[in-house]
Amino acid sequence: MPWTNNSGGGSPWGGGGRQGGPWGGGGGGPQLPQAPNVDELLRKVQDFIRRFLPRGVGGGKGIAAIALVLIALWLLSGFYRVQPDEQGVVLRFGAFDRLTAPGLNYALPAPIESVLRPQVTRINRTEVGFRSAADGNPSRVAPSRDVIEESLMLTGDENIIDIDFSVLWRIRDASEFLFNIRNAEQTVKSAAESVMREAIGRTPIQPALTEARAQIEQAVREGTQAILDQYRAGVEISQVQLQKVDPPAAVIDAFRDVQRANADRERLRNEAEAFRNDIIPRARGEAERLVQEAQGEREARIARANGEAQRFVSVYTAYNQARDVTRLRLYLETMEEIIRQSSTIVVDDKVQNVVPFLPLNEMNRSPRQAAPAATVVPGDRPAPAARASGAVR
Repeated sequence: MPWTNNSGGGSPWGGGGRQGGPWGGGGGGPQLPQAPNVDELLRKVQDFIRRFLPRGVGGGKGIAAIALVLIALWLLSGFYRVQPDEQGVVLRFGAFDRLTAPGLNYALPAPIESVLRPQVTRINRTEVGFRSAADGNPSRVAPSRDVIEESLMLTGDENIIDIDFSVLWRIRDASEFLFNIRNAEQTVKSAAESVMREAIGRTPIQPALTEARAQIEQAVREGTQAILDQYRAGVEISQVQLQKVDPPAAVIDAFRDVQRANADRERLRNEAEAFRNDIIPRARGEAERLVQEAQGEREARIARANGEAQRFVSVYTAYNQARDVTRLRLYLETMEEIIRQSSTIVVDDKVQNVVPFLPLNEMNRSPRQAAPAATVVPGDRPAPAARASGAVR
């Protein structure tokens, strides 16, 4: 034995014989170890505790009081505080037991119960296709590096597109988040990337680059949320943000040339549409005006013709009833109309030495501009020369 010296001394626990056991006793042969004395052990523990206690407290009541204090402190250690942005998850012997609201709560002290306090209101950011510098602000995009194996995707018309997007999410149910998935961020990233590839695979490249961005974001958010709900991950997708949607870098210059050509085509088409929308209404308005004028002229001529016909019938009826009077009236009306439109000089038969001549200057004037007719009354002496365009005797 290692505790046996050369002089045949006993064991370190005493005993006189060489064959003595660790608890003393001797014998002629090897003996089995005896069970320790429990009372002796308790006495030794009490002696050890008394060494560190002040005098007068070393009795049984003092030890009991100390034990009660220790138990009280152990029980008081079960109080814990949950912050407003956290949710308490109580585990009993490592298994989920209950959820606690923010504020001061109590759980049985360890090792019976333990508490996890994940932040359920913090917005987490998961990036797909790029990695930005960590700045602690999920709503701001910092300088990033591209991850080609994640960002290149195939569109519905068999083109390749380079997409970088980020997923904003938060913890909706802390118990599901802690116990149903192992790596929440990787799970969200994989689900979002899968749904994005599916959405881009159904969309042609041109809408994906322009007007379909909002629809793609909405479809990816709903699809990712559906997958996580199937997993019971306890995660809520707040928003999906498309950071960059471009053709691959190798062909981006040629693609931009095509885009500029398409933009020019759309511009020319819009200009042509604007010109058509301007000229066609004006042409239709002009045509409608001509039609209305023609209809008005037609109605006017018909009305005048009907009036002339009725006038002729009325005159003819009056002529049949009084022919002489009607003939004279018609003659006078006709002469009145003729004389009104011409310059007339009346010359008396008794006047001599009157030389009529043709007034060429006045014939070139309009009837309104012609000089008023001069009238020679019988008994007056006329001028040497009288201008006349006609004479009535």
